[in-house]
Amino acid sequence: MTSSDNMQPSNPPPKPGEQEETAAEQPRPIGEIEAPSDPVARLQDELTAVKADAEQWRDRFLRKAAELENFRKRTEKEKGETAVLAKSMVFAEILPVVDGFERALGGLAGARESDESLARYGEGIQLLYRQLLDTLRRLGVVPMDSVGKHFDPHLHEALARIETAEQEENLVVQELRRGYLFNDRLLRPAQVAVSTRPRARETSES
Repeated sequence: MTSSDNMQPSNPPPKPGEQEETAAEQPRPIGEIEAPSDPVARLQDELTAVKADAEQWRDRFLRKAAELENFRKRTEKEKGETAVLAKSMVFAEILPVVDGFERALGGLAGARESDESLARYGEGIQLLYRQLLDTLRRLGVVPMDSVGKHFDPHLHEALARIETAEQEENLVVQELRRGYLFNDRLLRPAQVAVSTRPRARETSES
């Protein structure tokens, strides 16, 4: 046999039309598949994403604005409390001067009737005393009325108890030092004497 007899017959080359059909029939890789281009759908997706992003920024802005408002209110409150505390300390230092005026007027009460010069002196002290009280009142400092009121540990400081059957128990029957309020807050408690029922006396038989 000749060498030509051992050679296998080869496939004939495809015609040009057949080669194109074969290549078209082969599937494309997955990554090469293109989604259908729809401008309206793409714009809607972008608009939805922009709206979601805008809503997130809006929520952040509202939270920060609320935090800033709370901080502002807290700061203003602290500043107001600090100012009230500072004023209270100043007024508390002035109150002993008021007490001194009241003691002076009490000491001059009997002497003013018999001595004309002391009477004029007492009138001057009374005038200064009233001016001082008026100034304090305009600034928010007012004296408390304690006598005849029920004892309140938040407003009164009991220094003595007085036995009496004529008064209801636990009433303020005497004011030893006047108390004051500043803008409806306690500036200084009143030092008072409080009523109590008489204790039963033990009697021994003779």
